[in-house]
Amino acid sequence: MTFELRPYQHDAEQQARLALARGLRRVCLYLPTGGGKTLTATSIITKAVAKGRKVVFLANRKQLVQQTSAVFSHYGIAHGILQAENTRSLDAKVIIGSIDTVHVRGLPLDVGLLIIDEAHGVAGSQKCRQLMAKYNAVPVVGLSATPFAAGMAKCYQDIGGPLFEELVVGATIRDLIADGYLVDCDIYAPSEPDLAKVRSAKGIDGLLDYNQSDLETATDKPELIGDIVDHWRKLAAGKQTVVFACSIAHSKHIVEQFQAAGVAAEHIDYRANDDERTAILRRFERKETTVLSNVGLLAEGWDCPATEVMILARPTRSLTRFVQMVGRVLRPANGKKRALLLDHSGSTARLGHPCDDLPLVLDDGKPKSSAGKQQAERRESLPKPCPACKFMRPAGVHTCPKCGFAPERQSNVETIAGELVKVVRKKQQPIKKEAGQHVYSQLLGYAVSRGFKAGWAYHKYAEFFDGKHPNGLRQVPATPSPEILGWIKSRQIAAAKARQKGGSHAAA
Repeated sequence: MTFELRPYQHDAEQQARLALARGLRRVCLYLPTGGGKTLTATSIITKAVAKGRKVVFLANRKQLVQQTSAVFSHYGIAHGILQAENTRSLDAKVIIGSIDTVHVRGLPLDVGLLIIDEAHGVAGSQKCRQLMAKYNAVPVVGLSATPFAAGMAKCYQDIGGPLFEELVVGATIRDLIADGYLVDCDIYAPSEPDLAKVRSAKGIDGLLDYNQSDLETATDKPELIGDIVDHWRKLAAGKQTVVFACSIAHSKHIVEQFQAAGVAAEHIDYRANDDERTAILRRFERKETTVLSNVGLLAEGWDCPATEVMILARPTRSLTRFVQMVGRVLRPANGKKRALLLDHSGSTARLGHPCDDLPLVLDDGKPKSSAGKQQAERRESLPKPCPACKFMRPAGVHTCPKCGFAPERQSNVETIAGELVKVVRKKQQPIKKEAGQHVYSQLLGYAVSRGFKAGWAYHKYAEFFDGKHPNGLRQVPATPSPEILGWIKSRQIAAAKARQKGGSHAAA
């Protein structure tokens, strides 16, 4: 079966291929959840196979191996599997492999391209790093919807350089929402659970998150779970809903409360066998089940576009985890105009709106603040509750856009615990508000693609930021976004007009 890429997918593929053609070995390709990373990778694979290369697609979960196999079969791509007892057809030109199995058995000797799914997990996976070191000569394309995990561009001696050398940005979440490929998200949030006694622990993105057992103690309480059900009935009754809980016990307790309220609800976790999981998911897809609760099983690789609502009952400080979970409800479907997030975790207030632009710069692994330097810009503007209606308005917006209330400025604002408040966000800021490192990396990427010296990017950065120089910023090239390319073109046009005007004066 043939397929046609969307324009942004085609551009992402071309950028990745050009980066490898320039001599880079490890490129990370970013597309938001729902943006079609697997389909873009399928196009890359078909072209590589046409040139006689053998391709290995690596996944970090058994179900992702199965899902990728189904996609390849749908498009007529003959492939083998390298995954425990399911291993077969290893002489095929395309192999889908489980990272755990490949770590034990190794890759085929003639592999010519390695594609790694959910590449944000590579920095924290010793198995992946060892694999990349062992097959260092093989070009790598990593796929991720959250490429800002700690250490994504950290240098390793055995690899011979950064883990990933360049970030290719196919499209942003805002781009895909504007073009109708994703839906936007409304957010209602209660006051944050009491996390005073919850310790910190290393998260999936290498930054600090919350301790798992402490979270369960803080959140798995009857009154909090009852609040979840009550607010769902007020704001989302009857809509297909996915729940993210803190633990299996917490998830099951949430399901029990929904069932007690007469709502068809089920729990799913990794302990169910393949047939049981498939049956649960199919019941949800057929709308026999309305609420499906889990811990983290559905955070990656699960697609059910008809899901309109997400209940976040799991507090997190991890932007990676937050974006991955919310991405489950952003796919469009018939009759679905917007998604709804019921945030019972306080995560939106900590991390910002999940549909706002993300810090799309690869992290070099150098020490940063515990909160993570890459999240600093997002944290500058966090939503605040309207004292009158509890609608979450952006920081700096004094008059509530929901009810029109303009409170007197005061130092202490009393809020009502347990009342959901809607989260809204500011209008997209002009491009000059983007992070300096993000802009500088894109200017460096443009300079590299045109054969310019690094000084060109240095001076253009100063022009972009009205005389401010990129002192202290890292020399990490990145693929320029359409906004940066547009700005560069505007400066080129302005320079050409200035030259033309100067010539006219001279002629006169």
